[in-house]
Amino acid sequence: MKRWMDLLCMLLLAGMAAAQSNMSLPAGTAMMVKLETTLATFSNKSGDPFQGRITQPVTLNGKTLIPVGATVLGHVTKVSEPRRIAGKPTIGIFPETVVLANGERYTLSATMVDTNAGRGFDVNREGQFKGEGRDSRDNKEIVFGTGGGVLVGGLIGGAKGVLVGGLVGATATLSHWLGKHRSATLPAGTELTLELDRPLMMSSPSVGQ
Repeated sequence: MKRWMDLLCMLLLAGMAAAQSNMSLPAGTAMMVKLETTLATFSNKSGDPFQGRITQPVTLNGKTLIPVGATVLGHVTKVSEPRRIAGKPTIGIFPETVVLANGERYTLSATMVDTNAGRGFDVNREGQFKGEGRDSRDNKEIVFGTGGGVLVGGLIGGAKGVLVGGLVGATATLSHWLGKHRSATLPAGTELTLELDRPLMMSSPSVGQ
């Protein structure tokens, strides 16, 4: 009986030691990543790999679990270059693995929530990067295209020519923009902010940082 009790105690102690040697980063933990792969709607397709580096240590209770320089690997999930005036080009990515310097690999469930790409670009709730859509320059070109048609029509055919010229100019300009591609690029060096969608269990480092 004593032998069985000793064995049970050993198993309990082993379980407690294993639990203490692991730490769980909670859902919502932010990870700052510098993209090392240029991603563009005109050159990438769904499934293409990408790579980035952690730029700020990810800590828990004073211990660094993911140090600066750790590698983040993932793949492209969506690429879209719409052919319409109001559309925005889209790049979707899926960060799937973080690799530490010692070779330890952990599976991620994370979403991109922000970038430093600047004004005119945003990230939607699905973690997809949205490029610029229709802007003031587009509006001016549409106006100038219509206005040019009006001017030419007026010179040729008077008042009736103004109407016809305006319609022709507007139609030609609209057709141009409906057929124009909108592209978006995330250059290497872009800072991405990722957030964990679910807790990430990791081995506790031997020395806190």
